[in-house]
Amino acid sequence: MMPASSATSVPVFKLYGETQHWPTPDLLHCESIAERSQLHDWHIRPHRHADLVHILFIAQGSVELALEGTNHQLQSASAIVVPAMAIHGFIFSPDVQGHIITLAKPLADHLHALLGENSTLKKADFYPLSQTNRAERIATLVTQIDQEYRQPAPGRHSLLEALIQALVVELSRLGAHTGSAAKRYGPRQRDKGRQHLEQYQALIEAHYREQPSIEQLAEQIGVSSAHLNLLCRQLTGRSALQLLHERLLLEAKRQLTYTNMTIGQVSDSLGFSEPAYFTRFFKRNTKFSPREFRSRQNNSIASSKEVPDQAN
Repeated sequence: MMPASSATSVPVFKLYGETQHWPTPDLLHCESIAERSQLHDWHIRPHRHADLVHILFIAQGSVELALEGTNHQLQSASAIVVPAMAIHGFIFSPDVQGHIITLAKPLADHLHALLGENSTLKKADFYPLSQTNRAERIATLVTQIDQEYRQPAPGRHSLLEALIQALVVELSRLGAHTGSAAKRYGPRQRDKGRQHLEQYQALIEAHYREQPSIEQLAEQIGVSSAHLNLLCRQLTGRSALQLLHERLLLEAKRQLTYTNMTIGQVSDSLGFSEPAYFTRFFKRNTKFSPREFRSRQNNSIASSKEVPDQAN
C-alpha cells in the first residue's frame, strides 16, 4: 500500500504516463481503456494529476485498483472516479472493455459548481454496478459520449457537456444510493499545500485572461511567490507560471479551433498586448503559429467529416 503522505514523491502525469500538454482543444478526453493501457502492458503505476479528473467505466474484465493507499479488486461492471490530486494506479486484465473519460479541471469545476455538494467529482471512490438497469444507463451515456467525442458535428460541445453532466448526476446518485459517503479514499488530510494549490488554480481560472503576475496571485492567497512556486513544483511538477501559461494555451487552442475570431481578436481576448507577442507565445509552446494550428485543426475536422459513419 502507498500512504497518502507520500504524495509529493508520486509522479504527476497529464494522462497515463505522459507529461506533455493536454492533447486536445476540448476540455474532455475520451478513449477506450485498451487504447492506452495496453501500451503499458495493462499496468498503470500509481501516479496523480494536478488538474485532471478521471471517470472510468469497466464493462467487462477486471481491474486491480490502487486508490489513495488502498487496493481493491473490481470485477466486471463498475465505475471509478479519480479526482485531481488523488493517487491512483491500475492493473487491468487483458480482456478489459470500457472507457476512460478525462475532464480538464475547468470543466470538472464547472460541473461541480452546477451540482454542488452532490457532485461526485471531488470524491475518490468506486462503484460496483450490480444492478443491471444502473449499469445500462451509465453504459449508454458513456457510449454516447465516446461517439460524440469522435465524430465532429454541429452542437458537439453543448451535447458533450450535457452528456457528461448527466453521467456525473448518475454517478452521484449511485454514490448516495450505495451509502458510500463513509468510505471515501482520500486525500485523508487537507494540508495547507493542497489548499493553496486549489486556491491558485481557482484564481487562474478567474483571472487568466488578465495575465496577472505570480506575485499578485500569491498575495491573494497569502503566501510569497517563491513559496507558491515551490508548492506548484512539488505538487504538479510545473512552475506557477507554467500552470498559468497552460491555461492560456488551452483557451487559445479552443478559440482557434471552435470560433471564427481573428488572430488579433484571440490575442486581445487573452490579454496579450499585441498579436505578435501572442504568436511567439503560441509557437513557443506548440511549435506552430496560431494560423498554422487553426489550419491543421480545420483540416482534421474536415477529414473526420469525410469518413463514413460505420453504423450506417
